[in-house]
Amino acid sequence: MNLQQLEYIVALDNERSFSKASDQCHVTQPTLSMMIQKLESEYDIKIFDRSKYPVVPTETGKILISQARLILQEVHKIQELVQEKKNTIAGDLQIGIIPTIAPYLLPLFIYEFNVRYPNIKLKISEHVTDEILEKLDEGKLDAGILVSPEDTKLFNAFPIYYEPFVVYSARTFDKELLLAEDIDPNELLLLEESHCFRSQIIQFCELRDKKENMLEFTSGSLETLRNLADKNLGITILPELSTLQLRDSDSKKLKRFAAPAPFRVVSLMTRRDFVKKRMITAFMEEIKKHIPEKFQAPQGQEIAYRRKEKKVTF
Repeated sequence: MNLQQLEYIVALDNERSFSKASDQCHVTQPTLSMMIQKLESEYDIKIFDRSKYPVVPTETGKILISQARLILQEVHKIQELVQEKKNTIAGDLQIGIIPTIAPYLLPLFIYEFNVRYPNIKLKISEHVTDEILEKLDEGKLDAGILVSPEDTKLFNAFPIYYEPFVVYSARTFDKELLLAEDIDPNELLLLEESHCFRSQIIQFCELRDKKENMLEFTSGSLETLRNLADKNLGITILPELSTLQLRDSDSKKLKRFAAPAPFRVVSLMTRRDFVKKRMITAFMEEIKKHIPEKFQAPQGQEIAYRRKEKKVTF
C-alpha cells in the first residue's frame, strides 16, 4: 500500500467514475484502475463494486476509504507545515457554495483571487446546504460558503458578511417599509424545498396558513422568480446581494422591510479538524475585501439571527 493508491481510491469514491477520477489524479484510466486492483489483490478484498454504474464502494471498501481520508488529511498537514516554513501558499482547494449565493458573490472576487494566488487551483461547485455539509463531513470539500445551520457541532462557521432580504415586486405598496404581514402568501413566489433560503422566508413570513393555490415554481433559481415577478405573476423576496446589478428600472421594484428587518449571515464553513488553513484563510480574506461595505459588520459588532438569538461577532 502507498499514498498514491490511497489518493486513487478516495478520488474514485468522490467521482464514482474511473475516467473522472483519473483526470482528477492526472493519470491514465488504466493506470488508476490497475493500481486500485493491485491494492485489492494485496489485501484480498474488493474495494469497489465495478458491476454497478456509477461504481460504488463495497462495505469493506467504505471502511478502508474512510481511513484513507484520515491518512491523507494528516499528509496534507505535513505539506501545510512545509509551505508555511517556505512562506508559500499552493495546492488544490475544493469549495462548495449554495446557488442563492454563487452567481452574485463569485464574480466579485474570483478574478483577483486567481491573480493574487496563481498556485492555488480552485475547484468550485454549487450544492444545496445539506449536500455541502455532507461533503464537508466526508472530506470531499475543503470548505463551504453557505448560511450556517443551527446545528454546527461538527463544523466551524466563520462569518463573512450579512445580507438583508428585500421584496421585489412589479406592483406598488401603500407604505415605504414593509412588515411580514404585508406579504400575501398567495402572491409569494418561492424556491424549491431543498433551498435553505426558502425555509428562511417561510419562517419570517410565518406562512403556516398558505392556501393550496399559492403560486410556486421549483426551478431553484432566484432569477426565474424575479422574471416572473416582472410579469406581475407574484412577488418574491431576494437576498440583497442578488440585486446589485439590477437596471435602474428594476431597482425601483425593490422594497425594504421595517426594522427589525430579516437578513442572513453568510459564513465559510469547514470541518472542526480542517486542513489547508492558509489557503482557506486567504480565500476568506479575499472575499471580505470585495464585499460592499454595507454588508460588512463593524469589527466587534454583534449580530443576532432573527430565527434565534444566536449572536455572531465579526
